Amino acid sequence: MTRPPKLLIFDSGLGGLTVFAETVKLRPHADYVYCADDAGFPYGSWKEPELVERVVELMERLIADHAPDIVVIACNTASTIVLPYLRVHWPALPFVGTVPAIKPAAERTRSRMISVLGTQGTVARDYTQNLIAQFAAHCSVTLVGSKRLASLAESYMHGERVRDADIGAEIAPCFQEEGGKRTDAIVLACTHYPLLVDELKRLAPWPVEWIDPAPAIARRADQLLGERFGADAAGDRQGSRCANFTSGVRPPAPLAATLARYGLVWAAVAPTA
Repeated sequence: MTRPPKLLIFDSGLGGLTVFAETVKLRPHADYVYCADDAGFPYGSWKEPELVERVVELMERLIADHAPDIVVIACNTASTIVLPYLRVHWPALPFVGTVPAIKPAAERTRSRMISVLGTQGTVARDYTQNLIAQFAAHCSVTLVGSKRLASLAESYMHGERVRDADIGAEIAPCFQEEGGKRTDAIVLACTHYPLLVDELKRLAPWPVEWIDPAPAIARRADQLLGERFGADAAGDRQGSRCANFTSGVRPPAPLAATLARYGLVWAAVAPTA
C-alpha cells in the first residue's frame, strides 16, 4: 500500500482520546477520524439490545462515509456488548476492542490486591468476571462501579470545574487494606478515566499503579495495520485528523481548544436521532 491508512476511533464520548493519543504516537502519518457519540452518552444507561442497534447503525454510516481501514472501539461497554455484532456485519474489516486490563494488573501487583474501576455495567458483566477468573485468581480483586467518573471526565475536558471531593468519592472504594497489605494496582476499566489520571494520582490516599489500557490498544491497532501497510512511513506528511460528534453541535471554545491540543479539527456532520 502506498497511501496512508485511515483509522476510525469510536467512543461514546471523549474517553477514546486516550486511545487516539497513544495510536498517533505509533502511526503519526496515518489519517484519523474520531467519532464521539455524545448524543448517546453515557452508554452505561442503555439496555443491551438498544445499544447494539444504535452502534451498528452508527457504524454503517461512519464506514460508508469514511471507508476506514481499521476501526478501534475505544469503549469498554461498546466493546463487550456490540463488538461481536460488528465483526459479523463487517467480517473483512478489522475491529480492535477495549477490555479491562486485568491481566497486566495481576502481573504487576506485588501485594496481590488490585481494584477494577469501571462503570457499573462493566464491573457487573460476566465478561469482567471471566477475566478475573482467568488472569487474577491469585489476587484479591475489588470491583468498583463508578456512577459519575466518566461524566466528570467529560466535564473536565469541556473546561468545566470538577471538584476534588467528587473525584475522591468515586475512587475511594478502590483503596483497600487487609492484613497489612494495600491495594497497589488499579485497572482503569473505562477509557474516560485516564483523562483524569493526574487528578487520580494527586487524590489517591497512597501511591498505586494506574493501569491504562490505551497503550495496549494502540499496539494492537498498529500490529494489524503493519500486516497490511507495513511500518509507519517516515516523512513530513501530517495525516488528517478530524473529530465529529453525533449531536451535530459545534464544540464550545474550551472543548475546541482541547481537541486542538490533540491535533483534531471538528468536522460538521448531520446529527443522529
